[in-house]
Amino acid sequence: MEIWINPACSKCRGALDVLDAEGAGYTVRRYLEDVPSAEEIRELLGRLGLEPWDIARTGEGVAGELGMRQWARDAETRERWISALVEHPVLIQRPIITAEDGTALVARSEEAVRDALGRGGPTAV
Repeated sequence: MEIWINPACSKCRGALDVLDAEGAGYTVRRYLEDVPSAEEIRELLGRLGLEPWDIARTGEGVAGELGMRQWARDAETRERWISALVEHPVLIQRPIITAEDGTALVARSEEAVRDALGRGGPTAV
């Protein structure tokens, strides 16, 4: 199990608190420092069952500067979205947990973190 976090984010800290309270084994990825590649984003999206615009924080200042709210959300612009997430990782929604069963989810609530724990059981990485 891996959790992508921004340490400054209260939702991320809350997710870590739940994982720790449950004794879960996990690896932390500070994705603002350890920026995911385009391929990693594509793989993550597959695990999430989402599109890049679904995990983009379009309220961030850089999103406004890029005009992302006006970008099309279709197959033709998918790579543009992915490139923006790689170039500006602050745009990636957080926290994201990759579960042991191969799925992933955006874990912004305690219930979502517990859902991730139930997906194949925690295993130390």
